[in-house]
Amino acid sequence: MILEEIREELFSLQDEKYRDFQSRLIPTIERGAIIGVRTPALRKLAKQLAKREDIDLFFCQLPHEYFEENQLHAFLISEIKDFSPCMEKITPFLPFVDNWATCDQMSPKVFRRHRQELLPYIKTWLASDKTYEVRFAVGMLMAHFLDDDFDLAYPGLICGVRSKEYYINMMIAWYFATALAKQYDAVLPFLEEKRLEPWTHNKAIQKAIESRRITPEQKEYLRGLKDPVRAEKPAQ
Repeated sequence: MILEEIREELFSLQDEKYRDFQSRLIPTIERGAIIGVRTPALRKLAKQLAKREDIDLFFCQLPHEYFEENQLHAFLISEIKDFSPCMEKITPFLPFVDNWATCDQMSPKVFRRHRQELLPYIKTWLASDKTYEVRFAVGMLMAHFLDDDFDLAYPGLICGVRSKEYYINMMIAWYFATALAKQYDAVLPFLEEKRLEPWTHNKAIQKAIESRRITPEQKEYLRGLKDPVRAEKPAQ
C-alpha cells in the first residue's frame, strides 16, 4: 500500500529534536501525531510522489494520522498544474486541515492564473464553520488579490467574518497589515471606522507597525488608531 510506503519513508527521515521543536510551534496537534520531518525533506518527497501513478490512493486516505502526511498532501496539491484537478483535490482535503502550518503552506501555483475562477471558492470557504477553511480563504485573498486584482469588496468580505478562533483572527490581522502595505489609502478607512473586532484591529495595527513596508509617518498615524478597549484574546 502506498500509505505504508510513505509512512515508512517519513519515519526514516525523523528528527526527534525537530519533532519536539515543532510540537511547541503547533499546539493544536498532539505531540504523538508529529513524526519530526523537516520541511525541505517533505517538499522533496512530495515532488517524487507526484510522479507516481497510484498517488490518488494517498489522496483518498483521509483523515491522515500524522501531521507530516497532511503536509505531504498539501505540498502535492500545491504542485498540481491544472485548476480543475487542483480543486478536485483541495475541496475534500480542506475540512481535515487541523493546523496553521498545513493551512498556510498549501499554496497552489495554479491559482495565480485562475484568480477569478478561485473567487467563488474563497467566498464559500469564508462562510465555513471550519477554522482552517476560513483561514485558508483569507490567506488566498491576501496572496492573490492585493495587487492588480484588488477590489474594496475583498476586505469588506473579510470584515464580515466574526469568530472567536485565534487562528482565524490572527490571519485577518495579517491580511490587513499586508493590505496596508500594498493598498494603504484604500484599506485605511477599515481601520479608521473600526470595522474589525478590537483584538484583531489592534493586532493588525501592531503587525503593520512592525512592517518595513509601512512608512514612519503611516506608522505614527496607525498608532493613534489603536482601540484602547482591552480586548479578550481569541481562543487557541
